[in-house]
Amino acid sequence: MLAKDLLSNEIPALRTSDTGVEALNWMEVFRISHLPIVNNEQFLGVISDTDIYDLNDPEAPLGNHDLSLKQPFVYVDQHVYEVMELTSRLKLTTIAVIDRQNHYKGLIRLSDLLHHFALMTAIEKPGGIIVLLVNENDYSVSEIAQIVEGNNAKILSLYVRGGGDSTQLEVTLKINRTEITSILQTFHRYDYQVKASFMNIDENNELLESRYEMLMRYLNT
Repeated sequence: MLAKDLLSNEIPALRTSDTGVEALNWMEVFRISHLPIVNNEQFLGVISDTDIYDLNDPEAPLGNHDLSLKQPFVYVDQHVYEVMELTSRLKLTTIAVIDRQNHYKGLIRLSDLLHHFALMTAIEKPGGIIVLLVNENDYSVSEIAQIVEGNNAKILSLYVRGGGDSTQLEVTLKINRTEITSILQTFHRYDYQVKASFMNIDENNELLESRYEMLMRYLNT
């Protein structure tokens, strides 16, 4: 998915002739802290609520303000991962989207990015979560997938995070089953380090009750 696929047109861009008060009113309406400034479709930069407060003259035109973020933007054909990286790094609530001629095309809200991320990682779908610690040299997506699929399950999403100076990777799996005990056992059998796992609470309780009943039957024999 590209930046152009997440554009929101309901939030208006500001002009240099607009005042700080008008900008703050729009920010309050849409619950955001950043708005682009555009003149005749030309993207000029981004202003934040902090910029306006720092000037201490909310009735002044925005053209009088120093823009602390200058020109943070993404192009219409940039991938959503790049959009997420810039938005996160600069702690933006919106990001301006322009074409290669510097024409403003709209903006992307942080809330829309989060919603898209939830879809990408299958957060809204039921299933179990497994977090593995894997050495970089031992990391194999195909082997991890083989273990999961060998237990009649599927990986809905997979996320890898490096550990800074560490040679270990943290691999987070979302599985399409809430009962993941057999998958965990297989990972242990293959000497994988399971950092954490999460499954449906009700099914986890049912599993514990089942094991308790088996233990009682064994003790009574």
